[in-house]
Amino acid sequence: MEQQELNRVFEESELLHTATEINAVYDRMAADIQAVMADTNPIVLSILTGGLIPAGQLLPRLNIRLELDYLHATRYRGGTRGGELHWITRPTIPLQGRTILVIDDILDEGLTLKAIQKYCADQGAKKVYTAVLVEKKLSPRPARVNVDFAGIEVDDRYVFGCGMDYHGYYRNLPEIRAVMEKT
Repeated sequence: MEQQELNRVFEESELLHTATEINAVYDRMAADIQAVMADTNPIVLSILTGGLIPAGQLLPRLNIRLELDYLHATRYRGGTRGGELHWITRPTIPLQGRTILVIDDILDEGLTLKAIQKYCADQGAKKVYTAVLVEKKLSPRPARVNVDFAGIEVDDRYVFGCGMDYHGYYRNLPEIRAVMEKT
């Protein structure tokens, strides 16, 4: 992707949520997670690559004993439309009998998250909780998956920042922006 095109997309994008708003969302999510999971000794699974930023923001806000691992499963592979689920890396900590908290950047159609929940259950997890920073307003959601800890809702638009990317770029933005729709 050319720098000129990236600059144009950024300049034309709509700011949906500021960094200050997002920090308040992380504070609220962490308090909610801690209230439910304080005594569960969870394994936290960050879904790469998008879940890296939300996990990195949430974990320092949690005052609970936990283990951290990650998995890498994607449907996007740098594009803007999802395809088949592609497993790159599975967790290394055994999930058998453990409480799991899966952290991701966004709940879109829910197909990836549903597959990951099933994987955790198949590995013998005692309970699987999910946390996403952003939940897209979709009705109905194709995978019919629920999230235990959701940060904010956004309309069904292509969003980036806070772990979400635009063709592999802008994950590092501290705010959430939406690509301008072409008219």
